[in-house]
Amino acid sequence: MKFKIIFHPDAAREISELDNRQKLLVLKQIKKLSLTPGNGKKLGNKQGLDLTGYRKMYADRKKIRIVYKIVESKVLVQIIAIGKRDNMKVYKKAANRI
Repeated sequence: MKFKIIFHPDAAREISELDNRQKLLVLKQIKKLSLTPGNGKKLGNKQGLDLTGYRKMYADRKKIRIVYKIVESKVLVQIIAIGKRDNMKVYKKAANRI
């Protein structure tokens, strides 16, 4: 079963800010999410940020994090945040958007 992918508006903007090579790598990972969304690592409480129910996946040799949520009842994957692996920055963005 193929999951539909939707983006938080800010996550869509974050893709456009990546260089072309990174964009391709991120989009390749997102395509994989549509087929096997459960492959990402589950997130929980990350230094006081409650991301329970969300997952992460990496792109570009773990330089880029993709934070997303699976909505099984709607066969949907919601991309919340995309960003370079810079401490907790992408997790903070995700927590502010949920």
